Amino acid sequence: MALMAPVENGKIVETESQNSLKNKSNATSGMDKESFLKLLVAQMQYQDPLEPTSNTEYIAQYAQFSQVEQMQNMASTMELQRASSLVGQEVYIKTTTSSGESKYVRGQVDYVVFEGGKAYLAIDEELYSLDDLDTVVDKTYQDAYDKALDFSVKMNKLPVLGAVDLTDAAAIDELKEIYEGMNDYEKGFLAKETIEKYEKYVERLKEVRHAAGLDEDGNELPKDEDESVDGDENGNVDESGSVGGDGEDGTDGSTEDAGKE
Repeated sequence: MALMAPVENGKIVETESQNSLKNKSNATSGMDKESFLKLLVAQMQYQDPLEPTSNTEYIAQYAQFSQVEQMQNMASTMELQRASSLVGQEVYIKTTTSSGESKYVRGQVDYVVFEGGKAYLAIDEELYSLDDLDTVVDKTYQDAYDKALDFSVKMNKLPVLGAVDLTDAAAIDELKEIYEGMNDYEKGFLAKETIEKYEKYVERLKEVRHAAGLDEDGNELPKDEDESVDGDENGNVDESGSVGGDGEDGTDGSTEDAGKE
C-alpha cells in the first residue's frame, strides 16, 4: 500500500483505496466469537440470583452462536475463493468518496489479501474491498475495446476530408497501420460509419500523394527514362523503321532511295 497521500489545498485527499477500506471498515461491525463469550460471561455474572439462567439456556445460546459462526466461516471461505479467482483478471472497482461521489478504478488484480474474515483485492499495490467490485472484464474484450476507442479518437482529430494534405499523411498512415493490424473481432468494435469514414480518408490521401508525384506509401514515383529506341526527338518512327533526321554522314537518313545515286 502507498505510504504517502496526496495533498490538495493543504488538506489530505483520500485515495480510492482508502475510501474503499474506510467504507468497508465502517460497514463491518458484527459480533465475533470473542465478543459473544464476553457477553455470555457478563450475562452469567449479572444474572438475577433469584431467577438464574439455566445451563440449558446457556448451551442453547452457545449452540446457536456456533451455527452462526460456522455459516460466517463458510461465507468467508467462499469469499476468499471468489477473490482468488479474480487474480490476473481485469476489473472495475467502484468506490464512494466521503462526499458521496462515485469513482471507478480499473486495473488487473495482482494478488488477494485476506484479513479479518474479509478479502481485499490488490491493484497497482493498492487494496480495495471485494464488496466494491463492480465489473470483471475479459482481457481480450478490453483490449479490443481500447484499440477501437483509440482508433476513433485519433480519426476525430483529423481535419475535414476536403482539407487533408500531406501534413496529415503520418496520422492517416498510423490509422491505416492500426486498422490493418486489427483482427475481425477487434474490427467489430468499430461502427460502420467509422470504417466508411476511415476508408474515405485513406482514398483522399492517395489522391493527394498522386498529385504530388508520390505513390500510396509516400515514396517518390520514378521518372520516365529516356527512350533509346529508334525514333525522332518526339519518339516517332516511320513505317520503314528509319529515324527522321540527318545521319552521322550528313545524309538525311532516308532509305527510300537506297541503291540510287
